[in-house]
Amino acid sequence: MEALQKSLEKVRKELHQHPEISGEEYETQKKIKAFLAKNASCTIVEVAETGLVAVFEGKENGKIIMLRADIDALPIQEVNTFQHQSKNKGVSHKCGHDGHTAILLGVANMLTKFPIEKGKVLLLFQPSEENGKGAEKVLNDPFFKNINIDFAFALHNLPGFTKHEIVVKSETFTSNVKSVAIQLNGKTAHAAEPEKGHNPANAIATILTFAEKESKNLPESSDFILITPVYVTMGEKAYGISAGYGEVHFTLRSWDTKLIEEKKEKLEQLLNQLELEHSLKIKTSWFEEFYSNTNNQEAVSIIKKLAEKQKLSINEIKTPFKWGEDFGLFTQKYKGAMFGLGAGKDTPALHNPDYDFPDDITMTGVQLFYSIAKEVLDS
Repeated sequence: MEALQKSLEKVRKELHQHPEISGEEYETQKKIKAFLAKNASCTIVEVAETGLVAVFEGKENGKIIMLRADIDALPIQEVNTFQHQSKNKGVSHKCGHDGHTAILLGVANMLTKFPIEKGKVLLLFQPSEENGKGAEKVLNDPFFKNINIDFAFALHNLPGFTKHEIVVKSETFTSNVKSVAIQLNGKTAHAAEPEKGHNPANAIATILTFAEKESKNLPESSDFILITPVYVTMGEKAYGISAGYGEVHFTLRSWDTKLIEEKKEKLEQLLNQLELEHSLKIKTSWFEEFYSNTNNQEAVSIIKKLAEKQKLSINEIKTPFKWGEDFGLFTQKYKGAMFGLGAGKDTPALHNPDYDFPDDITMTGVQLFYSIAKEVLDS
């Protein structure tokens, strides 16, 4: 196991040095394929253009289980100066997908050394999680159109939780998320004569006030809804010009998709009103939609049972996580669950520029994933 841990740390750091954003994981795909060719005995299938599935089959027919790791990085400049720092400017693994990938590569090695007797294990190395497009693209791939999956599992490393701790919750595990970009087109004018143009400033102020007023940032509440401004711009740094163009971007997140749709409708009604009041042309674009991870009770019970058997601490949380994760699309379709793997209480938070996946939790993920696969197929 020590040799495997060292090889996984090596490949994880290689992935960390060469991160690729969503949809551009071509070199990452090659590195995964090369590791599998050397360290695993399986059938490798390319899916969703930059993704891979490693297929392990037993001698007898049986259940089919899918284990998933996401492989893309984020458009964040790394500030760490360690030897394996990112070599790609403005791109880095700040969500730990390099670690998730290493864990699944470890499972591939375990399935080769200790093969299954019946059924089938699919190890999915999924691209484009960060922009919410990967799961949908995978499910639309011909490979997944022709296969019936009995269970699907995924994990996510969790800074702020004790290392090796397994974090579980039945039903809603992560939030539904939807993003919107609002473009406000008016008319520029001289700054001394703003009345001769159509400045979007007051409309933008009204939209921002709407976001604050309509939010209910109480995660413990069933009607939790959060509308977060993520980007605002207007005009130019030209002090003789009254602005004629502006943009506002938000994310909406809630446990309830209906509540997001209600707020979306209310926002669009407000925008129609602002168009008339301020003589603007307003265009909205909705994108990056993430569906809530809805954890199946049976799947959660399997995770807890095997975590206990491996003497791992289990933290059964009461409130879901507010971030989105596109594995939710799989849990909408298949019985399954996402669980958390504690990455350390003092580890920098996800998406922070100084974050780095802790290699000492890799084998915990490998062993739990492998035992989950065996439990499902042997039952």
